[in-house]
Amino acid sequence: MSTVLKHATIYTGLEKIDDGFIRFNKQIEAVGPMSEFRPLPDDEIHFAAETIVTPGFIDVHSHGGYGFDAMDGDADQINEMVTKMTRTEGITTYFCTTMTQSNENIDHAMKGVTKAAAVNPVIKGVHLEGPFISATFKGAQPEQYIKDPDTKLLEQWNKSANGLVKLITMAPEDKGADEFESYCLAHGIVPSVGHSNAKRADLLNSKVSHGTHLYNAQREWKHREPGVTGHVMLEDNIYAELICDGFHIVPDMLRLAYEVKGPERIELVTDSMRSKGMPEGESELGGQKVYVKDKQARLADGTLAGSVLEFTDAFKNAMKFMGCSIEDAVQMSSVNQANEFGLDSKGTLEVGKDADLNLFDDNLNKLATYSYGREFSNSDK
Repeated sequence: MSTVLKHATIYTGLEKIDDGFIRFNKQIEAVGPMSEFRPLPDDEIHFAAETIVTPGFIDVHSHGGYGFDAMDGDADQINEMVTKMTRTEGITTYFCTTMTQSNENIDHAMKGVTKAAAVNPVIKGVHLEGPFISATFKGAQPEQYIKDPDTKLLEQWNKSANGLVKLITMAPEDKGADEFESYCLAHGIVPSVGHSNAKRADLLNSKVSHGTHLYNAQREWKHREPGVTGHVMLEDNIYAELICDGFHIVPDMLRLAYEVKGPERIELVTDSMRSKGMPEGESELGGQKVYVKDKQARLADGTLAGSVLEFTDAFKNAMKFMGCSIEDAVQMSSVNQANEFGLDSKGTLEVGKDADLNLFDDNLNKLATYSYGREFSNSDK
């Protein structure tokens, strides 16, 4: 039996269909305008007038939420966490993100994520954020574990992750970065500049093609030195992450990034930590106390420590803060991630692709999510 949504407004990631239908089981079987719809005997039809349909969201930078963190290395908890993200936020593809910690703790996390991915197909990768970063721009990363790029260590962790490492945040100015970046490219890992004190000259000789949380925890741009921020803005081949919570980046600077980079090279991320979806108060990140208040997560010294941003809010905030269209918000929340990381069955609503989709009302309040054709309703517990 196939599910059919009729008379919906569908943003496929390639086009907008004003009065359309979509038929799917685990994969999408048909999508188009209602003028092309022909019912089939096994259709389970749902009238979706005044419903907006988009591709499911792809978050390539998120540490945790709902009381859990990938660094805990507990497969059952990671699975529960990601399932809640699918149901609550419409995330249908997810990269579990680690942080700068001891070698043993990172290895433990890799093994836990691998076990969780074996039972939860939403988990498609690992984002290693550190420990190969700059202490100058460590942000909320514990300085005692920071080290220079180490190819053998990365190889060990990727083996523990069963090849799931897809993205790594690093400081390209550090010793050994060139060999390290070459290893990444040879093994399908995207090197990303982040938590970096690199100058423009360093980066022109680098192989990085991704910018971790643009503006945050990096050498900022100045009139005599573009720094990391300026380099990411200037280079057309680099995808830039943006945390659209209004705290990590003020709205004017979000709009500036949108105007300079364009929607084709921006990826919305949450950079969320375990306190997302939890009550305000004290929490934890990498063994450090974190205090959550007014939708902000900070260390005791006031440093922002990840976010409690939900992807549905990032999606709406993109339109609110950048003034972009729904089409562009879809581009930045699904299409670009799929393109960059070779997620060929994700990112757009096309025949043969996985049935990952989000349903919204006219005010962009999420109504339901389908992951591989399985419905996750907001009313589910």
